[in-house]
Amino acid sequence: MNALTITGIILAVIALFIIFLYNSLIRLKNQVKNSWAQIDVQLKRRTDLIPNLVESVKGYMKHEKSVLENITKARSAMMKADTIEGKAKASNMLSQTLKSLFAVSENYPQLKANENFLQLQEEITGTENKIAYSRQHYNDMVMRFNIKIETFPNNQLNKFLHFTKEQQFEAAAGERKNVKVKF
Repeated sequence: MNALTITGIILAVIALFIIFLYNSLIRLKNQVKNSWAQIDVQLKRRTDLIPNLVESVKGYMKHEKSVLENITKARSAMMKADTIEGKAKASNMLSQTLKSLFAVSENYPQLKANENFLQLQEEITGTENKIAYSRQHYNDMVMRFNIKIETFPNNQLNKFLHFTKEQQFEAAAGERKNVKVKF
């Protein structure tokens, strides 16, 4: 074999490697986007359930107006958020206010016995579980993507491909603590 053939083979291998790397990064990037979309679907579902929950609680919790106002504010923030970071922050705030509502509801026996409230509470709890699972899946995809762009030799080629690290969906500081309810 002559030098030109060897050079051609080496360039073809390098080109195939770059194509393979680029395609795998695109695939992982799309999996990250899809994972975020799954979280977004569950966040929307939870946001849609909240007005019904607030309405079912209003009549029973006249003395807990601030809890209901906080839920309404958190829901509004969730609906206005347009970035992953903004939605994560608003979602964490909404989760905290919902925990407070469910904790305070323990003082209202008629509310706890209300079938509509119980059904909404169950739906929101199920949705919260789906959000937690979706967050975990999203973080797994982000981790795979970030590892792919940060490891050698991909990190060297990424200088030309311009892929950037994705942010993990992290719990807010308040989510790491138990909700304190004072009466």
